Amino acid sequence: MARGPYAAIAAAIVAVSLSSILIRWSESDAFTIAFYRLGFATLILLPYAAIDRTTPLRHIARRDVVLMAGIGVVLAAHFALWITSLKTAGVTVASSVVLVTSHPVMVALVSHFLLKERVSGLTAAGIALGFSGVVAIAFVDLGVSTTTLGGDLAALGGGVMAGIYFLAGRRLRQRISLPVYAFVVYGTAAFALFVLAAGTGRIAPTGDLRKEFLLFGAMAIIPQLGGHTLYNWSLRFVTAPVVSVSLVGEPIGSSLLAWLLLNEVPSNLVALGALLALAGIFLTAYSTAGAASETST
Repeated sequence: MARGPYAAIAAAIVAVSLSSILIRWSESDAFTIAFYRLGFATLILLPYAAIDRTTPLRHIARRDVVLMAGIGVVLAAHFALWITSLKTAGVTVASSVVLVTSHPVMVALVSHFLLKERVSGLTAAGIALGFSGVVAIAFVDLGVSTTTLGGDLAALGGGVMAGIYFLAGRRLRQRISLPVYAFVVYGTAAFALFVLAAGTGRIAPTGDLRKEFLLFGAMAIIPQLGGHTLYNWSLRFVTAPVVSVSLVGEPIGSSLLAWLLLNEVPSNLVALGALLALAGIFLTAYSTAGAASETST
């Protein structure tokens, strides 16, 4: 297999790992950050979506447009919740990013208990490890304050929204090109976040406007387009183990960058919970991705 997709995933992991650092550097409200991040990303994608000939915008079925709009609202909820978590006092970058990345565990739990789908032993072990790590982080942060625990729950909610986002978009991406899909989804998310930010009086950035807009642009270009969009493209060409490793790459990268750039070191107990959760995320993603590839062959 060509090395291109692997290099793309490595670059995407670095890009998305910078997301939490850029958010922490911003002085604006969570809803404001989320709106401008998705808004700028949508504007950058507009010319690419307009010239795309694979699935022209005007030829997309109305049903697919409605589905993509729904996915966009879910993506808006993901960013609103997760960025709120990062802006909550006492919540570390490590705990927030681990919790928001735990969506493979959350999806597997829903599939087992609500959808009554059988899971393999490896998936069950991943669920157990991942959930124990999530509980450990929540327990430690409850000892800090209920506000910190609320930030953890916001990150966990953001992870659930991410799981829905990935699951819902999988089939649509098979028949809609990446530029068009990303433009419609990001655009809908930006509009939903605009309504949320304007409705709560948080549309205007705070602090140094030049610095804030530079950060918003960096978020749109580096983690959103250079991270998420590139990541979605490259995962079509790699194996299940690479998918699993890439999922745990962001929390590890973000935690290291927070240590280097923000001088933020999680407590020993939070670090232990994060290690358990990351092991669970890896096992769950590896087993479910492997099962999906076997089913499709």
